[in-house]
Amino acid sequence: MRRAGKILNIHQTTVSRKLLFLASMARLSQKKFLSSMTPVSCFQFDDLETFEHTKCKPLSITMAVTKEDRKILGFRVSQMAAKGLLAEISRKKYGKRRDFRAKGIHNLFSEIKEYVSENPVIGSDENPYYSRHIKKHFPKAIHKTYKGRRGCIVGQGELKKIGFDPLFSLNHTYAMARANMNRLFRRTWCTTKNPKRLADHLAIYVNYHNSILTA
Repeated sequence: MRRAGKILNIHQTTVSRKLLFLASMARLSQKKFLSSMTPVSCFQFDDLETFEHTKCKPLSITMAVTKEDRKILGFRVSQMAAKGLLAEISRKKYGKRRDFRAKGIHNLFSEIKEYVSENPVIGSDENPYYSRHIKKHFPKAIHKTYKGRRGCIVGQGELKKIGFDPLFSLNHTYAMARANMNRLFRRTWCTTKNPKRLADHLAIYVNYHNSILTA
């Protein structure tokens, strides 16, 4: 936002206010876009991980993407607990961190199910918690799971080191989001300070992705 302010010769606060305005307009545009689509018969979903301010405070972005044309149906930003070597450090510095990913998936599916066919084919990785959410919101769906694979490029784990990626549409969309949103770069000083602003930034990107990048 500081760089945008410098380029446009306006105050950083003005940029922040414009972000809120553009995000609200992007969300309205997304609703119109979804309403104009034929019912989606096949989509993929998964979580992309980022963080707020520090890697000790991770965030999850759950996103649903159509398989055929890589249109983003929706997303949710959710707080999650730190994992691995950072878990103990995170608890010491910030206390126990609640995990809201299940709530995020529930809200995402509740939002998009009116635009999805009655018996869709849904693809995801082998996360054992996904199936219960699918059964709740899409009881007649066919759920296809695929084993996770290693990334082919350092810093771009979404692009897989295999000849054929069954979740290509989703992984490629995540890789595009990282490439186009500097706060999602693996190594960057443009970090998210407020998860709500990350959601606003994503709303603007989703509108751009659906209307321009995949047009």
